[in-house]
Amino acid sequence: MRRAEIHRNTAETQIDVTVNLDGTGVYTVSTGIGFLDHMIEQLSRHSLIDMDVKTVGDLHVDQHHTTEDTAIAIGEAVAKALGDKRGITRYGTAYAPMDETLTRVSLDMSGRPWLVFKASFTVQRLGEWDTEMIEHWFQSFAQAAGITLHVENLYGSNNHHIVESCFKGLARALRQAVEIDPRKADAIPSTKGLL
Repeated sequence: MRRAEIHRNTAETQIDVTVNLDGTGVYTVSTGIGFLDHMIEQLSRHSLIDMDVKTVGDLHVDQHHTTEDTAIAIGEAVAKALGDKRGITRYGTAYAPMDETLTRVSLDMSGRPWLVFKASFTVQRLGEWDTEMIEHWFQSFAQAAGITLHVENLYGSNNHHIVESCFKGLARALRQAVEIDPRKADAIPSTKGLL
């Protein structure tokens, strides 16, 4: 079973994350930021990656450290659970519609972190989550997981729908990329022999 635990303790946050890449999308999430919890729950449910995420952060300062460090811990857990990435499909692409909104997400479990993020918001907050933290969450996750990640909101007007379609698109693309390819379950999916 491809599972991993990450414990990240700093002066700013205390985080415990467990992931199971071969799960069914069962989750327990508590970050202290309701809308962020909702997005991580979507990530778990639609990727079928079981996640247990508990973050206690310095929210009396602001949401930056909690958002960033939670994304880092989840990304590190995914990378650790993948091990040498033997047998994975590696690439994933998903279109995530949500009412009037459509977002495309493509990723490569390449070991080369990169983010292209094309989405904008017309409100400063969703619930209590600062919308300026959304791109930063994706950046921190991509960096820690070691993935090339492209997130592009193609159209939409409702800010909640735009963010949720970004997370659901990530979930579906991630699900595809971490799946074991039955035709090459014993091979690392690279001509280099290393990812």
